[in-house]
Amino acid sequence: MLRERAAHLLAAIQNRRAVVLGDLLYDSFVYGDTHRISREAPVPILSENRRTAMLGGAGNLARNLSSLGAEVRLISVAGTDADGEAAIELVKLACGDATGVVRTPERPTPSKIRYVSNNQQMFCVDRDPTEAIQAHTVSDLLNHIKEALETSDILIVSDYGRGVVTRDLVQAAIALARDAGKPVSVDPRGHDYSRYDGASIIKPNAGELEAETGLTVSSDDEAAAALKALKAQLTRTQAVMVTRGGAGMTLLDETGVIHHHRSRSRDVYDVSGAGDTALAGLSLAMAAGASLKDAMEFADLAAGVAVGKPGTATVSPEEILDAAQAGEEAPDWRVMSRLAMAELSADWRESGLKVGFTNGCFDLLHPGHLSVLRHAASVCDRLIVGLNADASVKRLKGENRPINDQATRATMLASLEMVDRVVIFDEDTPAELISEIRPHVMIKGADYVAEELPGADFIRQSGGEIVLAPLMDGLSTTNIVNRLRQDS
Repeated sequence: MLRERAAHLLAAIQNRRAVVLGDLLYDSFVYGDTHRISREAPVPILSENRRTAMLGGAGNLARNLSSLGAEVRLISVAGTDADGEAAIELVKLACGDATGVVRTPERPTPSKIRYVSNNQQMFCVDRDPTEAIQAHTVSDLLNHIKEALETSDILIVSDYGRGVVTRDLVQAAIALARDAGKPVSVDPRGHDYSRYDGASIIKPNAGELEAETGLTVSSDDEAAAALKALKAQLTRTQAVMVTRGGAGMTLLDETGVIHHHRSRSRDVYDVSGAGDTALAGLSLAMAAGASLKDAMEFADLAAGVAVGKPGTATVSPEEILDAAQAGEEAPDWRVMSRLAMAELSADWRESGLKVGFTNGCFDLLHPGHLSVLRHAASVCDRLIVGLNADASVKRLKGENRPINDQATRATMLASLEMVDRVVIFDEDTPAELISEIRPHVMIKGADYVAEELPGADFIRQSGGEIVLAPLMDGLSTTNIVNRLRQDS
């Protein structure tokens, strides 16, 4: 999707009101290290370092909608247990209030606890309700939905299979939305999608579509055939769409036309929660009046940002703009603005990843640069490269520099496998940028003195480290430029 179109959609979705009906989960993460085996059983012992918690299920969808600029009313069920109390507080942070979450003592709050060592999940503990929601709870949920739809633009159903989205409830909710003239989008779960019939669009992933139809979805033609088979069973549903991972998305729209959207090639770090991000983008674009084809492309753009982040992350409008194409000569999506880079760096740190930073002009990329960048990547989990803007290079190197403009230099750096992100800064030194990104480690060539580096004071005060990478003798852009001038 071109940046101009993405910017138009982002402006249109700001402050849209969404009603989310679905299963609320309380997700917690226990991070630590494993260095020994238990004496009681042949299992590793996790030495806990920290714990974090976030909303899962429909709660993660609500977080994604809020981060994109929407106002969200979450309609769900939570227990009267401690996890329920904690989840309610997180809902208030994400949505402003939690009045749509019905508390019930009959069911525990669905939860997940993931145990992570050295950025690798060891195992996961689930607690799922076994009791069905009772009639009075269904009545309360419908009252909340009816009230919320009066001032909302769309109903979104997020079924995580924890028992909230029953056939009777979802059919009644869809009827309320249709009567109110509001579109309905659905992320389905399990078998028998007839319980969602009447929605504006139903969005399974490839595996879910295969399970529902019994047809394979490994090519464009197969995806189209499976969607047509699914649509034939859902006579009151307007459109169906399937997300196909790296193969993109396929849509059967309300007129019966098939659209294939090919995703851009991306470095995928974590697909957790990307479906919620795609549903948020799709739904808000629909609420803003976009065509389903445009809404699909916008959903893919948002999901593409999400898979570049660890864990169930949200995405911001600025990150989506950074990822959008500016035309045929668009810079790599890994070239980010300062604000978006600071937010992503914070996400990485929160997920336990070691963030590294190096910087330079990188005017004529040569083996000396590659050597330093490889060394930098080897001492961190994610490497950010700060790049001097054209005006900065001119002040530092003279009126005849840079040879390559900043867009060219940024694109070349972003194409390197050892570089995770590139961010351009206008100042002569990266000191201010370093304080915004807050890396764990700063890496520079061995021709520098660590104590004299711009940003060194911040790195030391924040408990970080400075690493000096070995150099390749005689290699520098200035030397190359001087030799070229002599030869000419």
